[in-house]
Amino acid sequence: MQDWAGITAAVQVGGWVVYPLTLLAVLAVLAIAIVIDRAYMFVRFASQPGAGLDTLPAQHVFRRLDETVMVQAGTPLWLVEARAQSLATRIERDMSRGFWVLETIVTAAPLLGLLGTIVGMMHSFQLFGGNGLVNPGGVTGGVAQSLVATAIGLVVALFSLFAFNYFSRRLERLIDDLEVHANGRLNEIRLKGESAGKPAGDGR
Repeated sequence: MQDWAGITAAVQVGGWVVYPLTLLAVLAVLAIAIVIDRAYMFVRFASQPGAGLDTLPAQHVFRRLDETVMVQAGTPLWLVEARAQSLATRIERDMSRGFWVLETIVTAAPLLGLLGTIVGMMHSFQLFGGNGLVNPGGVTGGVAQSLVATAIGLVVALFSLFAFNYFSRRLERLIDDLEVHANGRLNEIRLKGESAGKPAGDGR
């Protein structure tokens, strides 16, 4: 309860700048939901295949790629490659869903924190420039306002930055693994075509 009371007091000190940061906090909650969703998608549908692809879910990216590449005999090889490339593009688009939200928060949060710092310092300077005695509580409140706003902005930005970089790297590795897997399957098709005495991908 004391922790929640301290958070509430910090929000009250933050002033009107906390309201944009509150909206940004809502976006941060959305970012957390995106992180959980992307983590589930990578673990469930984009993990490295084990012994066999038949045991994987139907929407697993490696199984989808394998079904795209392993087509009927006589299909031109260039058509198989085009289908595999198109599938890889769709997978990259689907797996990166929500990344723009994380990237937006990374950019916006520090700017809003900086705005809170400026407003807090302006409030403190106005108190120093007033007539009569300076209220120490008002001065420290202005400083606290700037610190709270900056701290919230940095926390939100750092969380989103780490999540964005992590999943971006995971996506790059996934695309590389899909390319290696597709090349292996295409080489098998070429080998079968050469063993049959007909150039692979002739289609005639």
